Amino acid sequence: MLRPGRGALAVSLHDVEPATFERCALIRDWLDDLGVHRVTLLVIPAPDLHPFHDRRPELADWLEERAGLGDAIAQHGFRHRAVPGRRPLARLHAGAGAEFVGLDGDETRRAVLAGRRVLRLAGIAPRGFVAPGYAYTSALRDTLASTFDWWAGLGRLHRANRSSTTAPALSLGTSTRLGRWTSPVLVRAGAYAGGEVLRLEIHPADLDHPRCVGAVERVLGAARGRDAVTYDDLAGP
Repeated sequence: MLRPGRGALAVSLHDVEPATFERCALIRDWLDDLGVHRVTLLVIPAPDLHPFHDRRPELADWLEERAGLGDAIAQHGFRHRAVPGRRPLARLHAGAGAEFVGLDGDETRRAVLAGRRVLRLAGIAPRGFVAPGYAYTSALRDTLASTFDWWAGLGRLHRANRSSTTAPALSLGTSTRLGRWTSPVLVRAGAYAGGEVLRLEIHPADLDHPRCVGAVERVLGAARGRDAVTYDDLAGP
């Protein structure tokens, strides 16, 4: 938990799903080795329109174990893919994973609640939500305000019907060659200039690139004086 004067380190691991399970478990162990004992795990409920725990029951067991050790579990969209026919619009906003772009209010609510049901069936009761690609719409924000305690954007953590916390997200861009070369430098610079909350995002593909691994290790080494917290911790009771 956050102690006065120490600052907070909020690490999130994105895209936890059956196809990335082994890599995510490896990353989580690596973070423990680096002294990060509380992490927010962002789970995709049904990436192929099948509940994740039907595909990989051991993933649900692992999430239960991690929650018992202090990690937070958050919902990361429903399937993390834009609806066919709306993908060009989604790509324009935030990439092919921006699944809520172009959906109306009813469609948005159905998708959010379906994902929440999947997680609950797996024994998980998430307090928070992170939209794939941080592609929020007015319909999505309205749904989240009545469904979750918090949701995270690129620059802030928002609480339902309450204030928000400034927390710019530092993320490694591994999807392009330019991003793989420039984002490690930008992440390290952002961490050096970080405020009360240092928020670092990690994706499963980041471990494929030594420069990105090195950047994360340097940032976390410099942040050892901070208290590791989850997004649930930042949101409060």
